[in-house]
Amino acid sequence: MVDQHARNLEIDSLQILREALNKLDNGFSALKPAAIPSDHQALENVLFEVAERLKDNYPYFHPLYAGQMLKPPHPVARLAYMLAMWINPNNHALDGGKASSQMEKEAVAEIAKMFGWDTFLGHLTSGGTMANLEALWVAGQFNPSGKIVASKQAHYTHSRISAVLKLDFASIPNDRRGRMDIDALKKLLDLGNIGTVVATVGTTATGSIDPLPDLLNLREKYGFRIHIDSAYGGYFKLADNLSPETAAVYERINEADSIVVDPHKHGLQPYGCGCVLFRDLSVGRFYKHDSPYTYFSSTELHLGEISLECSRAGATAVGLWATQKLLPLEKGGEFALGLQSGREAALALWEKLRADKRFITAFPPELDIIFWAPHAKSVSASSEMARKLFAAAEEKQLYLALANLPVEFFDLPAGMQPDSDTITCLRSVLMKPEHRAWVDEIWNIIDQVAGDTPA
Repeated sequence: MVDQHARNLEIDSLQILREALNKLDNGFSALKPAAIPSDHQALENVLFEVAERLKDNYPYFHPLYAGQMLKPPHPVARLAYMLAMWINPNNHALDGGKASSQMEKEAVAEIAKMFGWDTFLGHLTSGGTMANLEALWVAGQFNPSGKIVASKQAHYTHSRISAVLKLDFASIPNDRRGRMDIDALKKLLDLGNIGTVVATVGTTATGSIDPLPDLLNLREKYGFRIHIDSAYGGYFKLADNLSPETAAVYERINEADSIVVDPHKHGLQPYGCGCVLFRDLSVGRFYKHDSPYTYFSSTELHLGEISLECSRAGATAVGLWATQKLLPLEKGGEFALGLQSGREAALALWEKLRADKRFITAFPPELDIIFWAPHAKSVSASSEMARKLFAAAEEKQLYLALANLPVEFFDLPAGMQPDSDTITCLRSVLMKPEHRAWVDEIWNIIDQVAGDTPA
């Protein structure tokens, strides 16, 4: 389990929630009580069964879960979300979520400000997929025949979305650091009809950062739109311990046409909470529609008027607003320091792996993702060993991940046969602030299972 202080906080927070619920309930005290039938014993039985079923999960909340991109919500996000669920607002129209819609506008404005935008159009979504869909849908409205391009390491959602929108799509090769190959992009641009280039700021496999300054220079010549998919990496705009090259990308992210970031990744929110932002306010014209039974309650902007989604959870906005109120999105603040701590953990573990001849490593982490493979006689043998190490680590309660990546990302040692173009490697996303204090424990388990696992 997590430390006793954290456990006590979770238990004590239930009393805070009870008192907050009483305060909320007082706001409706003028209403006559409405009888809501309930069977407490049946409720308890079902909830206990749910708790029992949920034991069949990996401990995503614990620092020894160092595998996929899973980060527990902050307690204030959970509490605010649960409090809002007493009302269950819908942020489609203001009459469905008066307070929560305003909180969404304020929370999204804080995210836009983090990227350097004071004027923008944007809103929350159910996740990064929907946010990227809206961004590419708007891109298609500007240029219906223009091709969408993204790197081969970009998230697969872009090719799927393009197919849904009936927009042509092409993948651009990567360089040896998992970034979009600019020379390959230039060749495609010279052929013409590229409408939008998706720049991934933090790929989900390796955390690689596409060379945005180069893309901005090319935009001057070719006139395409730039969409930033920073669903995973966007919040690192606040980190002060990035490499100069990576920091230079974040310095110019405000020059993009649209940006996506997922508060349910590094933003400490429950699933699903994505966010899409547009620099150009006039894109709102593409959303224009009429809904006479929902938009009658106010002349103010209803969020459904600038969203492809209709019903959306107001509780999501409340949780995000509360988190950003407690942990403002500012450099040097507690939230930013948590991001920096995860990156420090990734660098520290990567250095240990690089120094050990039992492993082969690739380029250093740009954010908080690392990946490595066992040293073996061949790539295929290394892949098999990685799968064994993955299983052995889980037996000792260290939960890693596996990924299939291009062999060219690794510096293969002399004598290691490249008998495959891809390698199954071990991967960790060290995105919890607590990971920095657990690096030695994580390394000790890796060290032990590497010694115990036969080739």
